[in-house]
Amino acid sequence: MIRINLLPFRAARKTENIRRQVSIFILSIILSLLFMGTYHVNRMTTIRKLSNEIEDTKKELVKVEAKAKQVDKIEEKLATLGRKNETMKQLDKGRKEPVILFDTLINMVVPNRMWYTNIVDTAQSNQLTITGIALDNKTTADFMKNLEHSNLFTSVRLSIVKNITIREKNLKSFVIICLKKGKTDTGESGK
Repeated sequence: MIRINLLPFRAARKTENIRRQVSIFILSIILSLLFMGTYHVNRMTTIRKLSNEIEDTKKELVKVEAKAKQVDKIEEKLATLGRKNETMKQLDKGRKEPVILFDTLINMVVPNRMWYTNIVDTAQSNQLTITGIALDNKTTADFMKNLEHSNLFTSVRLSIVKNITIREKNLKSFVIICLKKGKTDTGESGK
């Protein structure tokens, strides 16, 4: 019978298995390291991109904040201009009121029987104080009726009437206090 020695073959096979397992282990370590390296590079690239986006967003935010400050300044200027415009409108209305008031007062004078010596318009209390001279008490009463019918005043009150002498003529000096009805418009001239 022939004998074949299989021991070196088994040892060679065993050595080959060990070599294959070591190769697979080293290859799996290399592949794991390669995978982790690729993953790390990918994450670092993503982090770098996000950092750049954050920097760009911060720069854009600074620009937007500067523009927002400009917008705030413009809005503040617009508000100031609006207030000035409103004041101008009020002044324009106030500019016309005395003209209308004095035009109405001129038309209420009893012709050739009286004249004004002083007119004081107190805007804070909406009060008008008229001082004048009349020939007699009836003229003063007629003038007060004219004031009451003018639709410019809520109250007409005779404050003082006294006798005075001017150029040797006996006349009546009067003071009338009137309360105005709010602001007069161009349509309320009392004519």
